[in-house]
Amino acid sequence: MRERKKERTREALVDAALELFLRKGYDATTIDEIVAAVEVSRRTFFRYFAGKEEVALARAIEFEGLFLEALTARPAEEAPLTALRRAGAEVFARVAEEEQEGAGQEFLRLRRMIEATPVLLAASLRNAMELERRMAREIARREGLEPERDRRPALLVTLYHSVMRVAMDEWTEGEVLDVARLARVIDEAWDDMGTLLTGRWTAGEIPRA
Repeated sequence: MRERKKERTREALVDAALELFLRKGYDATTIDEIVAAVEVSRRTFFRYFAGKEEVALARAIEFEGLFLEALTARPAEEAPLTALRRAGAEVFARVAEEEQEGAGQEFLRLRRMIEATPVLLAASLRNAMELERRMAREIARREGLEPERDRRPALLVTLYHSVMRVAMDEWTEGEVLDVARLARVIDEAWDDMGTLLTGRWTAGEIPRA
């Protein structure tokens, strides 16, 4: 019961912080306003978060943790890229089950806030780099490789994230922001990447220098 209460308090702080950030702006929101919205003390806030930056990125950090857990749990016989793609699909499916109406629009607003706030953008990029390192280490472990001596896990993870970034950009430009559509966009992006990697270009589709 104590752990459940702690988790509820943490979730309430995240929800209140994000609502304030989106309504007032990140810089204009204070920690005092966040704790007042949840009716807890500043001391309670700092039990969960180091500051505004950490609470602003809490949802992204949670997603990264879920992805790493899913990747670690993939069957050992799966090819590395298959494991990455299926781990991602598993996490997106879990998110879809919990998705509430308007969640896609909130995600887009949060993404734009992060991109428009230098301190959050820098922290988000640091987190992404650390996630890639952890993913590469996990791929290396699965394949019996040493990531310090073999660049292939890092290259594979970079490829994976490149496809995902392009797919996410395309998804957020659409009119419908639901997880089902995102899954379709990701699959289509991987189909295109497969075409690129095999060198099967269709004449006239890609401008040549």
